[in-house]
This record gives sequence, C-alpha cells and structure tokens, in this order.
Amino acid sequence: MSLNSTPGAERIHIGIFGKRNAGKSSIINAVTGQDLAVVSEVSGTTTDPVQKAMELLPLGPVLMIDTPGLDDTGELGKLRVKKSYQVLNKTDIAILVVDGAAGISAEDLAILKRIREKEIPCLIVMNKADEVSGASGPEDPVFAESVIKISGTTAVRPENILWVSAVKKWHINELKERIAAIYKAPDEKLRVVGDLLDPGDIAVLVIPIDKAAPKGRLILPQQQTIRDVLEADATAVMCKEYELRETLENLKKKPKIVITDSQVFAKVAADTPKDIWMTSFSILMARYKGDLEELVKGVTELDRLRDGDTVLISEGCTHHRQCDDIGSVKIPRWIREYCGADLKFEFTSGTEFPDDLSSYRMIVHCGGCMLNRREMKYRIRCAHDAGIPITNYGVLIAYIQGILKRSVEPFPSVAMWLEE
Repeated sequence: MSLNSTPGAERIHIGIFGKRNAGKSSIINAVTGQDLAVVSEVSGTTTDPVQKAMELLPLGPVLMIDTPGLDDTGELGKLRVKKSYQVLNKTDIAILVVDGAAGISAEDLAILKRIREKEIPCLIVMNKADEVSGASGPEDPVFAESVIKISGTTAVRPENILWVSAVKKWHINELKERIAAIYKAPDEKLRVVGDLLDPGDIAVLVIPIDKAAPKGRLILPQQQTIRDVLEADATAVMCKEYELRETLENLKKKPKIVITDSQVFAKVAADTPKDIWMTSFSILMARYKGDLEELVKGVTELDRLRDGDTVLISEGCTHHRQCDDIGSVKIPRWIREYCGADLKFEFTSGTEFPDDLSSYRMIVHCGGCMLNRREMKYRIRCAHDAGIPITNYGVLIAYIQGILKRSVEPFPSVAMWLEE
C-alpha cells in the first residue's frame, strides 16, 4: 500500500442492506457507475459481505459493503444473515434497499430497528420504482409521500426515504447527494500523533526489520504515523531498535517523542532519555481507534488472573502467522510468565468477535489498524457492557515491562488516572 492511498479502515463505510433481489448490487453499480457487484435474477447471489474501496463524490474515499439478503433461509442462510448484521458494527452510513414494488417487509423493519438502536445515519432506498403499478416516470407523485412505521410507533421521515430505479437510473444522482447529506462527520479531527507535535518538532520512529516484518513495505500504523507527523509540519526520523542511541546522539535537536514497535519496548525505553516522550504505535492506535483510558484500566486485570481463567486474544485482521507470532505465541507466553497461572487462551481474527463474552476473564486486542473507529469502539463497548476488562497489545506489553506510566505520559488524562 502506498503512502498516498487511503487505507480501508480510514474510509467512510457504507453498508448496503436488504432482502434478496431487492436490488442491492444494482444500486451499488448505479451509484458507482461501475459493475462492482454481481447482479443476477437468482436470489442470494451475494453470499458474503463484499467490500469495494472507491471514491464517491462529494464524500470522498468510501468503502462500499454489499451484504447477503436479510431473508436468506436454511442453516447457511442464518449464518449469512448474521454476517449482514455484523457489518452494522463498522457501518458509518446504512442504506436499506427495499423492493418498492413488493413493499417493506418484516426483515426490513427488523434491521431498521437495529440501525436506529446503533444510531447509524440511514437512508431507505425504495428500488424498482419503474415496476410500481401506475408509475409513469421518476417525478410521478405516487412516490412523493412515503412514511415507514417502525415497531408501529416510530416513523421514518420522508426525507430519509428515496424512490429510485437502478435499472432506469431514476434519482441516482439524488441518491448520491442524500448519502453525502446524512453522513455525520466526527466533531473533531482525530490524529494519530500530530496533535502532540508543533511545527519543527522531531519524532523518532523505531521500526524493527525482522522476519515478521512485511517484505518491501511498512505496516499500516507506521505509515499512518509518518503521514501524520508530516501533516503536523514536523520531521520523522526512522531507525532500527539497535540504532536508536546513535540516532539520538547524531541529532542536533532533541526529539519531542520516540515511537516504537511494542515488541522492542524495553530496549527503546532503556535507550531513550527520560526527558523525551516515549510510546508505541499500538498505544497511539489505542487512542486513535478506540478508548485509551478504558484499555489502560483493563490491563490491571492481569494481576487478578488465576488458574483456569480464559483470555481472548482478538485481532482485527487475518494474516499469515509466523512461528513466533505476536498474537498467538508471544502475548500468551508473556501473560503466563507475568501471572504464573495456568491460563486458557482463545483467538479470533478479522470480522469475527464473539457475541457472548461471558466465558472470558479478560480480552487483549490488537491495535485495530485494519478496523475503522466505529467497529473498534463497538468491541470496547461490548466488553465494557459485559463487565469484561479489555486492553490492547501495546498497553499490555508496557504494563508487563513496568513502563506503562512512562508510555502514556503524552496523554495527561490517562497518566492522571494511573496516578490515582
């Protein structure tokens, strides 16, 4: 991935939901002007969520997610419907596509209810307007007043409902404008590290290059950090962990911060003077993607783990695991060594995250660089609501190595909590 391409996790996620053959894939193709999704008269063509990164004006970089039909049947069908509902956890804008000729269904109302509970901006697209009895064209008054009742009491306002025809391209341009209009941008621009830097500051990034490092490129958190340093009009200096001391000695100006891969935390902490901030990419991701204070609070559960407790290790991506993989090998080993207890570990990756967390004593999550902020915060909230402490890789490693307090010094509210 190049530095100037927008990562999927940083794009606005637009989830497309609806029953089989409501025209979800046709709507995607009409909106994008491309044949991105397979269209067929056969029900259930989309069997798994399908993602496509693209530019959609006037929103900009988006990730379109086509989902399986909400009325799928059988055991496999139930699993596909579950997948569709899981997509809501990362959806910034929900588009419910309804077969306008058939009318809204119980399945449509059910997911609308869930969308409203999650407070996701939603637009209901009544497709196949050209097949509605008596319709003579896109401006026909038969489409003017549409109100949909949810649970018999709450109505969806007409301005959130749009009649279209994907086949005849009726109101497709208006659909694009409506999608952009309902998006709620964050109140504040989130930064990885740029808000900690002033123009002219130096940030030293410690990047180990070992067998676990991807060939020919940097991992996403490193790319994002470099970009954010540059956007702050600061300077990014990169080195390997065994080059840090020499790098610091050669710099004429003292760096503002040293940022390291968590796996070499201890060495970097020892080599970084106390008057220079030091943290990790994973801790920066914890703040950028989720809730750093919640993850710092959660790590103290390590001191209460006992024989037989189960710890969930969850990662937001799927990747080829090395023989000494950080998530499946190193983290469990470090936890066992720290606790001195006979613990059980379970693992999830990618889009999988358990609905029922009650069997776990603690959750350790990766930095979440491949997840968007909505999904990462959803997972943290699920753990909080279930009363299960949750932390992340970087916070846990710093805690085990006795350097967590120093690692969160750049974040006063979190550092203050540790003092209490």
